[in-house]
Amino acid sequence: MHRTIFHIDVNSAFLSWSAVERLKNGETLDLRTIPSAVGGDSESRRGIILAKSTPAKKYGVTTGEPVGMALQKCPDLVCIPPDFPLYSRSSQEMFRLLSDYSDRIEQFSIDEGFLDYTGMERLLGPPLETAEKIRQRIRHELGFTVNIGVSSNKLLAKMAGELEKPDKLMTLFPEEIPQKLWPLPVGELFMVGRRTVPRLHKMGIHTIGELAAYPQALLEKEFKSFGKMLHAFANGLDDSPVAKAEEAEEVKSIGNSTTTPYDITDKESAYKVLLALSETVSMRLRCHKYCAREIAVVLRSSDFQTYSHQRRLLNAIDCTNAVYETAKSIFDEVWKKEPLRLLGIRAGRLCEEGCVQLSLLDQDWSKQKKADAAMDTLRLKYGKTTIRRSTFADGDEKAYEGGKMKINNHIIR
Repeated sequence: MHRTIFHIDVNSAFLSWSAVERLKNGETLDLRTIPSAVGGDSESRRGIILAKSTPAKKYGVTTGEPVGMALQKCPDLVCIPPDFPLYSRSSQEMFRLLSDYSDRIEQFSIDEGFLDYTGMERLLGPPLETAEKIRQRIRHELGFTVNIGVSSNKLLAKMAGELEKPDKLMTLFPEEIPQKLWPLPVGELFMVGRRTVPRLHKMGIHTIGELAAYPQALLEKEFKSFGKMLHAFANGLDDSPVAKAEEAEEVKSIGNSTTTPYDITDKESAYKVLLALSETVSMRLRCHKYCAREIAVVLRSSDFQTYSHQRRLLNAIDCTNAVYETAKSIFDEVWKKEPLRLLGIRAGRLCEEGCVQLSLLDQDWSKQKKADAAMDTLRLKYGKTTIRRSTFADGDEKAYEGGKMKINNHIIR
C-alpha cells in the first residue's frame, strides 16, 4: 500500500520557543532575528550551546560547543538560559495541533515527529496542501516555524525536511532520490555518524549515491548488520510504521545522566557517580513496576566525544546493586581512560516485574531487594534525602535528582 508520511521538525526549537514566549510577555526584540543562543551555566560546566539563531550560524556558532567558544566567535552573541518546562509545553501544543490531521503520530523527539497521512486524503485533501496548512497553522497559531518533509516512508520524509531550512515544505519521493538524495555527502544520511564517515571515505564512498551503489555484501563485511541498514537507507528503503497515538505511552527505557562539576579521571570517582545514577534508575524502575533486560552506560569525554555500550541480560533486574554492578562492568570494558565530563545509565528492554524468571545461575539479590524496598518507602514518604548510602556521606553526588524516561524516542524528565 502506498503511504504518505509527514516529518515535522521545529526550526531552532529551544531558541524559537524562548523567543515566542518573550514576545508574548511584551519584549519587542525577536531573538530569532539577531545572533543569539540558548546555553547553560558555564560555572557549573553546563555552558553548552543548546540552540542558536540563523544569524548566529553565520558566525560559525554550533550546537554542542561551549558557550565561551561561541562568544569568541561572536562577542555580541545574546545567550539566554534554557527553560525546559516551557519547551515541554510548546512541544505538547504542537503535537495537539498535529492530532487534528491523523491518529497515527510518533513523537521522535521533543521538537520533531512523524505523521502518517495515509488514507486521510478523502477527508482532508491532497497531502501537500494539508502539509502547507499545518505549516501555516503552526506559524500563525503557535508563533514558531517548522520544516515539513513529505514522502512515502519515515526515512525519506525526515531526509526531505533536512534538504533546505528554515520554514520549508519539501518532498523526497522515491522517484526524486537520484536528483535530491544521492548527490549529498554521505555524512548527511540519517544514522551515519562522525565515526562512520571516515570509514566510508576509506572505502571510496563520499556521497549517498556511492553508498547506494556499493555492494551490500561488502558493507555487511565491514559494518556487520549496520552495513545492511546503511545500504537500505541510501536507497531510500524503510518500512517502519508510524506509531498510533494510543501507543505513544509505551515506556521504552528509563535512564539518568549527569554532567560532573569536574573531570572524572579515575575509576573510583566514576564508580561513585555510577552508583548515584544506579540509585535513581533502579528506584524509577521499581516505582513504575518494571525490570530491565538491558543496561547501557553513556560516557562523554572532556572534549565532548560521546560513546556508549550496552549489555543484554539473561534475566531482568530492578535491584540497585544489580544495576550498579552491571554498569561498573560495562564501564570497565569501554572507558578509554580519557577525562570524562558526563556519565549516564539507561535501563532498556523493559518488562513488568511479575514476568521476571528466577535463575539458579544468577546472584541472589533478595536481601538487597528488601533493603531497596525499605529505602524507597522512606524516601517517598519523608523525602529523597532521608536516607543516604555512606558512600555519599561526604560527597556532592545528588543520587536521586534528575532522571529521564524515554517514550517512543522522546525524553520525559
